[in-house]
This record gives sequence, C-alpha cells and structure tokens, in this order.
Amino acid sequence: MDQISIVEFEPKYASAFADLNYQWIAETYGVEQHDHDILDHPQGSVIDAGGQIFFALVGDEVAGAVAMIPYEGDAFELTKMAVDPAFRGQGIGDHLMNACIDLARRSPDRKRIILESNTKQVAAIRLYRKFGFTETPLDPNSQYVRANIRMELIVS
Repeated sequence: MDQISIVEFEPKYASAFADLNYQWIAETYGVEQHDHDILDHPQGSVIDAGGQIFFALVGDEVAGAVAMIPYEGDAFELTKMAVDPAFRGQGIGDHLMNACIDLARRSPDRKRIILESNTKQVAAIRLYRKFGFTETPLDPNSQYVRANIRMELIVS
C-alpha cells in the first residue's frame, strides 16, 4: 500500500467528500437535510464556519475524509467521517482521527470534540472508543433523526 497522507480541504476534493459520505449514508439510513447542507456546500458549511475537512490520500486517491465544525462555544463536532470501502482496514480512520484531535489541541478555544452517530456503525463506534471518546446523553435537539448515540472527547 502507498503511504497515507492527510491534507486539508481544497475545492478539488469537495466532490470526493460528498461522494464518500452520500454512499454510506444513503445505503444505511437515507440522506437527511443536514447531510445535504454539509455535503453540498462544504466551503460554506464547514470551512467558512471556522472548521476544517481532512482528507486521507493514498497516492493521489482520496481514501477517506472527515469534517470538524465549531460547535457550542468550546467544542468541535466531528462529522461526516467516511473511508472508501476499498481502503477499509488499513488505518485510514486512525490517521483521520489523529488529524481531528490535533486540530482541537491546536485550537485554544476548543476543549471538546463531540459527535453523534448510530450504534449500527459498529466499526466507527469502536474507533471512537479507541481514541477515548465516551458516551454522553443524546441531544434532544439533534439535527439527525438517525442519531442514537452521542460521544465526547475532552482534549488537552
């Protein structure tokens, strides 16, 4: 396998971000409006909001992506993590997660990373727990109908 590199958002990667995420969301749950808001407008919904999208490249191919969006004052929301099925099991998720945690640690006003998911995403939940995320109460105002688990990581 080629070396994995992590790069930040560039417009040329926007379609890969959308394609990777639409694939798994549509297959598993059905796409919600909030998904469209982020995936169809990553520059405005993530980057211009003060967030970042990381891409894992294997060679010059996008193997995975994840977004970090400022949330609730002192947090980032980790959202839209996806790894191309052809690259699963190769540590792509670990590389993306490390980039997210590093961003949070470099951001003096961000002390937490939160995420909402669904327990059907067994591999994703295992990854989050591996990196120290713990379960917290669900947000009754969640923007995702499919969310049945909320997790948080305190960063230092």
